[in-house]
Amino acid sequence: MAFTDKIYVKNHRQLASQLETNIPKGAFAGATLDMLFTGDGLSKLDETTRDRILDFAEDFLDCDCQANPYCGCPEEKFMRYVLELRAEGLGPQAIVDVMSDDYMVYAYTGDVLSFLDDSVRQLEAVETLADVEGNEEMSERARRAKRELSG
Repeated sequence: MAFTDKIYVKNHRQLASQLETNIPKGAFAGATLDMLFTGDGLSKLDETTRDRILDFAEDFLDCDCQANPYCGCPEEKFMRYVLELRAEGLGPQAIVDVMSDDYMVYAYTGDVLSFLDDSVRQLEAVETLADVEGNEEMSERARRAKRELSG
């Protein structure tokens, strides 16, 4: 299961009630992305909720792909966002708190920790492969990124 499949809409029931429709709990589920991409029903939401949802749409759904929002760009941008928060020194619980405050989405702390750990392991693999191939620049980039994520 992909990390972004474990990102959930905060206050899901309240949001569905305000929109007067059923929406999936997953922030990156197809129907949720449809609602965000088309903006259907957003006028029914209170201003704070609408602003956060629009921020989410602007930050993660804005790409030029023909298949948008199903192109994978929203998920990629969200993972980059989480990695940037970690590079700023935030721990898993703080990352959950920030994503919740910024976009009204949440994840379980253990899922964030697992994602960060997997990311470090992938960077270790990139570093090793770059060393084997003699690509010092890539090896150093991977080493630097790994240090940022490791704290």
